[in-house]
Amino acid sequence: MIDDAIPSSTLGAAMDHHQTFATASSQVTKSHKACKDLQRIQQRRKRTLRIGVLVLLCLVCFTRAWLDRDHDWHDAIEAVGIIAIALCILGRGWCALYIGGRKKTALVTRGPYSISRNPLYVFSFMGAFGAGAQTGSLVIAGLFCLGCWLVFRMVVEHEEAMLADRFGSAFHDYCQAVPRFGPKLMMWRDENDLVIKPGLFLTTIRDACWFLVAVPVFEGIKLLQDQAWLVPLIWLP
Repeated sequence: MIDDAIPSSTLGAAMDHHQTFATASSQVTKSHKACKDLQRIQQRRKRTLRIGVLVLLCLVCFTRAWLDRDHDWHDAIEAVGIIAIALCILGRGWCALYIGGRKKTALVTRGPYSISRNPLYVFSFMGAFGAGAQTGSLVIAGLFCLGCWLVFRMVVEHEEAMLADRFGSAFHDYCQAVPRFGPKLMMWRDENDLVIKPGLFLTTIRDACWFLVAVPVFEGIKLLQDQAWLVPLIWLP
């Protein structure tokens, strides 16, 4: 009786509306889950970084560069470190122009993301190297860079699993063409226009500036070692 009373066209429209609503709801739920997953990954990354920084700081307190602080090569290593930190700050800001506010909603494959899947992290490796170089030791600079790479490598694996689930074959094709860290310069592709979010750009620049804190902190540690307040146990090149 009900089927006879309601026109088939009306039933079809209702079913289409229901399916559309169900699809939209599913997409919203999936997007919300992706956002929550990304937030959890970022929180884990921050915790791991804090622990790593404390460990490396302890290492710096009880090690010292072979070269004397007045040696030209000691100053040269520190200068190279400053350049690396500057490249990190500028590079991360450059990446933020492309990825700012879009990481959760779009697969960004242009600009720096056309030659590396994780250019923000690549520039962070430079910043970590530069921070470690403020000790005057290339070994410590390398250890800082290695520690940063280990942390971000674990984070990247989780992020890429999330992106693969979200973007499917498009992300798979992107992985096949662009290296995880790279860079693969021949793959460069750019956008004709960019929508820039100044707040996110400035936040990225501000966060990268934390690498500069290594300059006064490590100089202070050297002074404490000179005054025998801290006793270095290992001398490194």
